[in-house]
Amino acid sequence: MNKAPEHAVAVERVTGFTDEDLEALCEAADAAIIDGGGFGWVTPPGRLALERYFRGLLLVPERELFVCRLDGLIVGSVLLIRPPRNNEAQAFAATLTQSFVAPYARSHGLAKMMTVRVEEGARALGYHVLNLDVRETQTAAIALYESLGYVRWGLHPAYARVGGHTVRGVFYYKLLQPNGRIAQ
Repeated sequence: MNKAPEHAVAVERVTGFTDEDLEALCEAADAAIIDGGGFGWVTPPGRLALERYFRGLLLVPERELFVCRLDGLIVGSVLLIRPPRNNEAQAFAATLTQSFVAPYARSHGLAKMMTVRVEEGARALGYHVLNLDVRETQTAAIALYESLGYVRWGLHPAYARVGGHTVRGVFYYKLLQPNGRIAQ
């Protein structure tokens, strides 16, 4: 019986890009957008726009970009957003957003690895809650988040427009502290 080849997988926080990494990230983003698993875009915006977008993320202090690699090549990313400093009331909660894995790199557990790594990063930064939302059409993402203990708290009936149709959004949260409570 032939065994499938082993692949090297990794998730890391990014603070800068090599030209090769940025090229791979933009290619993965294009592929995910075309496949319908994009992160807000429903049609690829073009390489220059993607490069500007990803480079710009690294300039915003409240944003932390994590990427996943398959055999050394960036094939997906996820964004951790910390609340702005002027939002003292919600300073205990961060947001996981814009998560994707290129279709050619799926089925290696990378989405789960990225989600767990963002949770660890948020927990290490002292956050007690991680929020996220996703289009209802992204059933694999919904299954992943629910398997990781995210609690569905609501639906938005007019969350997004995709292919001329209005799509609902599903909203989740997860308590990050060991006791499952928010510190007083």
